[in-house]
Amino acid sequence: MTGVLFFDGECGMCTRARNTLVRWDRTGELLTEPYQQAGTAQRLGVAPERLPESVWWLDSSGQVYAAAEAVNAALSAALGTRLPLRFYRMVGVRQVQEAVYRWVATHRYRFPGTTPYCQSDPAGC
Repeated sequence: MTGVLFFDGECGMCTRARNTLVRWDRTGELLTEPYQQAGTAQRLGVAPERLPESVWWLDSSGQVYAAAEAVNAALSAALGTRLPLRFYRMVGVRQVQEAVYRWVATHRYRFPGTTPYCQSDPAGC
């Protein structure tokens, strides 16, 4: 599975999570971009005002995932196995992961992070 993970480049916690995924990337097939880049909404086929709702995954087939499913898709790409996505799709797991994801996403600016991607690489945003 290959694709691009679109994350909040103005969020330190999101940047830290992105950096962790990049470190775990065994395949070299995990690409990441801040969703603040011009044209992201069009690439994903979503309204621009929806971008801050969650992290997004655009796989090589053009399929788009959001929130916890996007995280699992990115983790699957990084690890070179579809197990994270399969686990996510098990009965009950999706609901729990989405609820946790929503809570974390809502409070993301309160969590410790690192220098936000858009501050460390303004040309990339």
